[in-house]
Amino acid sequence: MDTILGMTKTSKSLPVCPSTTESGFAAKMQSDYSWRVGSGRKLPSSKYKGVVPQPNGRWGAQIYEKHRRIWLGTFKEEEEAAKAYDVASRRFRGQPALQNSLLLGTNNIIQDDVETMFLNSHSRVEIVDMLRKHTYYDELEQSRLNYAMDFVPTTVCSREQLFEKVVTPSDVGKLNRMVIPKQSAEKHFPLQLISSSGSKGGLLNFEDNCGRIWRFRYSLWHSSQSHVLTKGWRRFVKEKNLKAGDVVSFYRSTGSDKRLFIELEHQDRSREPSKKAPVVRLFGVNLFGNSKLAQ
Repeated sequence: MDTILGMTKTSKSLPVCPSTTESGFAAKMQSDYSWRVGSGRKLPSSKYKGVVPQPNGRWGAQIYEKHRRIWLGTFKEEEEAAKAYDVASRRFRGQPALQNSLLLGTNNIIQDDVETMFLNSHSRVEIVDMLRKHTYYDELEQSRLNYAMDFVPTTVCSREQLFEKVVTPSDVGKLNRMVIPKQSAEKHFPLQLISSSGSKGGLLNFEDNCGRIWRFRYSLWHSSQSHVLTKGWRRFVKEKNLKAGDVVSFYRSTGSDKRLFIELEHQDRSREPSKKAPVVRLFGVNLFGNSKLAQ
């Protein structure tokens, strides 16, 4: 034993871990660099375009539009994320932009006219929202059923009217919402049945006379205790040219599917009262209202 500054040092050397040698240390550093910090495992890359792995074992989908990343949602299976990317790519860039369909063995999707019409009838924001909420294929399937029914004229969907409402100026104003009468809302659209989260509301799908599906967010505004249709309503107002005084009617099918329908009746604006003559007063006398002075 050697004594250095009052400390005892044994001549017997400590065992050297292979990973602490110079070559082993370099290999360990290179290995650690390829692993995600804190995840404890290496995240594999995906063979599909627009698909990225997530630390929790799920798969994310994303697409870039004008150098801006648009998140399409998180999916349990890698193939589901790949399909989501192709759906968004088809809506954003058209059919030639499909890239994952060949790998998935679903290149026949290019010839799907129904899906093409479905995509074109919805905005990019709506399609992305469906993908994130995993409702895209449910709504697409509903569109397929509606499309098939167009070729069976003998099949008539029996339905019952739930209620109707005369559109108010605030329903088509800047608030971008329609207030549902409280009694009708609680009877036909109870929040407890629409969403498990209760008052937070949920999504309602309505079909118009053309077979197009309109998707509205339905919720309760606690501040005013009003049941309202919000997201999606503004677009409906704009495309249907809805004005104050028009009548919106809501229906439900009597079958087991319980589909919802929406119809509107425009007010006859040709019968609108003519504008009042301008009032110009001189010393308290209306010049236009005085027939003698007007002549």
